[in-house]
Amino acid sequence: MTIHVTSQPPVTPGADGVVLRVRGVTKRFPGTLALDHVDYDLLRGQVNVLVGENGAGKSTLMKILAGAESPSEGTLEFDGHVVTFGSPRDAAALGIRIIYQELSLFPNLSVTDNIHAGAEMTGSFNRVRFADEARRARELLAHLEEPIDPATLVGDLRLGQQQLIEIARGLAHEVRILIMDEPTSALSVADTEVLFRVIRELRATGVTIVYISHKLDEVMRIGDRVTVLRDGRVVAQASTSEIDIPWIIEQMVGRRSDQYFHHEGHKVGDVILRTSLFPPSPT
Repeated sequence: MTIHVTSQPPVTPGADGVVLRVRGVTKRFPGTLALDHVDYDLLRGQVNVLVGENGAGKSTLMKILAGAESPSEGTLEFDGHVVTFGSPRDAAALGIRIIYQELSLFPNLSVTDNIHAGAEMTGSFNRVRFADEARRARELLAHLEEPIDPATLVGDLRLGQQQLIEIARGLAHEVRILIMDEPTSALSVADTEVLFRVIRELRATGVTIVYISHKLDEVMRIGDRVTVLRDGRVVAQASTSEIDIPWIIEQMVGRRSDQYFHHEGHKVGDVILRTSLFPPSPT
């Protein structure tokens, strides 16, 4: 375990509604500045939406919050304490979990084994409690309204079902911050509605949600607050009750929609091709 906490006066949890603060976070890769001095607050018990074009830095920022990447500069403050994560396991120990857009499942293992991979339920002599794991997997699948046999190999499931297993994996253990990176990309309309119900239930219990999506209609439905990243920087943020989809698009691309959509009138000319679904009448 390599969570390092810098000693400082703690902030009373919930005093300002912020559970996690990002301050001045910069991430450099060879030849690329992925994040540039990002300040970002996650509000407790809210759906914090993060949007931006491809390459804006969304996934990099989320990997830093989840412990999969380390910032080149800047700090993370969790409940008023500066923390440094050495791995995703460190972030998970504080209740920070992530559901990646790219599936990280094991196709040759069962649904139960995938849900509990890396966090097995153990008993005396550190033996895995297989029956308890299967029972927990059934409960999670029932909550997601997905009647899958927990013994089924993940490789035998359709893509949308695999996405739901990834979501169940994120819900299997105690969570305070749940990061969802494009969670509905492979889901049907019905599965998306189930996921939204689960998100609302989590929000009602005080869980903080980070929701990344390019589906802006979803953003407006499920989000409480929207933060826009562009070229590795936070350029705008607002409550969803105060904005609309054109505002989000304008912030993402840096200009108004009427500046990149142009309508030019065209004169209608003579008919150059005519077709018919019916054979010509005999003369």
